[in-house]
Amino acid sequence: MTRPRPAHRHPPAGPVLLSVLLVGFLLLPVAALLLRGLTPALLPTLTSPVVLDALRVSLLTTTLTLLLTLLLVTPVAWLLARYDFPGKAVLDTLLDLPIVLPPVVAGLGLLLAFGRQGLLGPPLALAGIQLPFTTAGVVLAQLFVSAPYYLRAAKAGFSAVDPDVEAAASIDGASRRAVFRHVTWPLAYPFLLEGLILTWARALGEFGATILFAGSLQGRTRTVTLAIYAALESDLGPALILSAVMVLLAFGLLLAVRSVGTWLGRREQP
Repeated sequence: MTRPRPAHRHPPAGPVLLSVLLVGFLLLPVAALLLRGLTPALLPTLTSPVVLDALRVSLLTTTLTLLLTLLLVTPVAWLLARYDFPGKAVLDTLLDLPIVLPPVVAGLGLLLAFGRQGLLGPPLALAGIQLPFTTAGVVLAQLFVSAPYYLRAAKAGFSAVDPDVEAAASIDGASRRAVFRHVTWPLAYPFLLEGLILTWARALGEFGATILFAGSLQGRTRTVTLAIYAALESDLGPALILSAVMVLLAFGLLLAVRSVGTWLGRREQP
């Protein structure tokens, strides 16, 4: 039996003051970006060739990153959630490593692995494949830094599925593929959706690994975040407008993640 919480008519002044300071500190830069960025020049700036190129590159690369994440990470998450094997804890830790690595370190690692002088550089060159400073390089950089977010959410989703439900479907004659498609996937779907949203958000905001591994070439590798950085060197207006748009996108993504979390909570209630 849980004890009832004590009733307080007024919250303590200390925590309230600290909360006000923190909220002001976090919201003031956001408010400044919106006030300076949401101007009548918003639409003309967004339709300029430079911004359209950045939006196109970001949309293309993040979409490809999501598809590769879904294809490559989902089986790994399922195996980690359902099976125990030697070295699992170490592997699990290594797969989470990109979350805590500085993005510049991630970009340097990609160069040392896939660059011309990297570990796989000579074989890739023989095959006529060049990854650094290409659109494919942007996708690899985004995939490296963002895929672990989907992996964590997908593992939680597959772990939340009751194995007895899957076993019942198998007893009824369903194949392993049919069980995964019609039982496991639908039950884990809310977790997978949340992971994909977080992955897309991380990929969209990626900067350090991308600029080091893929560069900032307009129309090829310059994403929205790189376009903001490039605009700061010449014209502050487009940088402010793009930053305001990114704030709105980030707010929408966080709202979507919270909505998915609320959905999960309601599903878990008896």
